[in-house]
Parts: sequence; structure tokens; C-alpha cells
Amino acid sequence: MTQIVHVPLDDRAYDIHIGPRLLERSGALIAPLLKRPRVAIVADAHVAELHLTTLCKGLETNGISTTVMTLPQGEATKSWPHFERVVEWLLAEKIERQDIVIAFGGGVIGDLVGFAAAVLRRGVRFVQVPTSLLAQVDSSVGGKTGINAPQGKNLIGAFHQPSLVLADTGILNTLTKRDYLAGYGEVVKYGLLGDYDFFQWLEDHSSRAAEGDMEARIHLVKRSVEMKAEIVVRDETEQGDRALLNLGHTFCHALEAATGYSDRLLHGEGVAIGCALAFELSARMGLCPQEDPSRVRAHLKAMGMKADLSDIAGELPDADGLLELMSQDKKVVDGQLKFILARGIGEAFVTSDVERQVVRGLLEEALQDRR
Repeated sequence: MTQIVHVPLDDRAYDIHIGPRLLERSGALIAPLLKRPRVAIVADAHVAELHLTTLCKGLETNGISTTVMTLPQGEATKSWPHFERVVEWLLAEKIERQDIVIAFGGGVIGDLVGFAAAVLRRGVRFVQVPTSLLAQVDSSVGGKTGINAPQGKNLIGAFHQPSLVLADTGILNTLTKRDYLAGYGEVVKYGLLGDYDFFQWLEDHSSRAAEGDMEARIHLVKRSVEMKAEIVVRDETEQGDRALLNLGHTFCHALEAATGYSDRLLHGEGVAIGCALAFELSARMGLCPQEDPSRVRAHLKAMGMKADLSDIAGELPDADGLLELMSQDKKVVDGQLKFILARGIGEAFVTSDVERQVVRGLLEEALQDRR
């Protein structure tokens, strides 16, 4: 049942394995990469409670010894203090340039550990073992690593490709409904940005995947990483096409900053709301059919997801405050904020030709609906 997606990046090429029971086979899959039979694992503490024993047994089956560090769950872990802890621990464990570090957790762990691997001894190899849907379909693939800053999300980091990705879809059975749906925000993004047929498939079959149908889940993950891999190969360091993967993220990152990177708004929830706002903005600018924003929102709501600013609990800044947070986005060039908009479902494009007043008006109306 396992599917493999290859990411052909010359001497940095790697495979993404997708399917159930991959933790149990981890030793056989990782062993060919090792110069010595030893790995360092940095794990999300909650994930470790549930799955670390299975991963370690899988590695030990092939004679691979392990040393383990756990970190707290949550976006606040993507910070300088935890980054420093990880780097100093890896040095204390005498991890060498030819060794392998395993990132075992969701997107937070993958981003943080990948960044630590990128700078340790000027570059140590690492393996992504993503345990959330969001990490399996998005953050574990493509080599973006980093941490957050007080000024914004993912502003400190490096491009550092993994040597292997093991997306064990069986692990998704242990996610809460909220965490699964947060990950689904990144899945629906792929259909919206470049594959109308995939979006239609999601409208028809995503509920089966959410209920645990393994065949549907594997297809959902595989098509998502295929699309990401295709874009990464064309534009590894985000000089052009890769920016399309940020559909919904310009709004999302501002909303995450506004909510203090807390569990008031999970990243994938912000992506879903951001995608809905991007389509609404596109329709207001006459770029896409007027019915597309409603169709996007209808699908998100049918899945039980957040789709509007009114779905975020607690206070939010006013429209100008959100615009100021958006101005810290990494896609700002010469003071101009780039937006990913759409000519229709499956037809996203990058543009800087967006009037600030149009965005402010959209945000003001969305905030008004919260009252």
C-alpha cells in the first residue's frame, strides 16, 4: 500500500514514502543512509508518548541505536531558546556531519530540527518523520526550515532538504479532529492553487479520508506532496513559482501573529481562512468568478473547518493593525507585498498589483462580521 514520491534535486534528491506502518520499517529505510548505526531523534513530547517506542523498535530491528530529546508541543517551541537547546544537545551528543538527525513530530519540530541540522557543523543530514497531516502534506517536503521571530513567522531559517521523508499515514488515526482538519487546510490549498480536478476529488472524497479510509488518505497525501515536489523542483529557493505555495499564507501569518501563535488559531486553520480571503479578494478585483469564494467557503464549512475571521475566538487587531502585520511577510519586496490570488479554482498566480485600500476594505468587512 506504500506509495513513493521522488523529489529529483540532483545530489540532494530524496524519496517521500507514504503509507501505514512506516515507523515499524524505519530501520530498513534509514539504514542505507547511515555511516554508523546511530541516530539522534528530536521529538514532540506528546508524539513521543504515543509513538516513540514504535519508532525506536523499528530502528533497533536494524541495529540502529538512538539518543532522544523531546520538546514541548506548540508553535511557541519554534523559538531561539529551543533552537539553542537543540543545537547544544546535538553537539553534546557528538553528532557528526555524516550522521542523521530525525525530526519526529509535526511542522514545528520539522522546521526547528531542520534548521538546527542546517547550521550544525555547517550542515548535517536529517530525516523527516512527520506525524501530523499538515507536516505530511506540506512542511516536511521542500527544505524550508526555520523558527519564528517576535516580528513574524518563519523569518529566521535556511533552505535545507531532508535526506528522506517517512509519512506514516497510520499515525493520523491518533490526531484530534481539530489537528486533522488544521492539516486539511494545507491539503485544500493544493487543489485551489493548481489542480481543479483534485479540488473536485476533495469535495467528493475528503470526508472519507477524515473518517479514516486509508486508501483515500494515501491519495490525499500523495497528490499534495506530488504538487509540492513539482513546484520545489522548478523553484527550490522561492524566486518565482514556489511562492504559489503561499496561497492563503499572507493573511494566515498575520492572523497567527495577531493571536500570539497560540492555540486560538492553528496554522492550518489560518491557511484555510487565508485561502477564503484570497479568493474573496480575487473576486472583488474581478479576477475570478464571483461564485468561487462561496464554493471555497462551502467546502471548508462542510468539513467543519474555520473559514472566516468570525471563527477566531477573542480579540483581533483592526484592519490597519492586520495590514501592518502583513507588511512583515517574507514576500515583501522593495516595500511591496506580494499576494497569491486566483483566476479561478486551480489557477493561482503571484502579483504585487493589489491596492492597499481594497485589502483594507475586505478586512474591515470581515472584522465587522465578527460583531
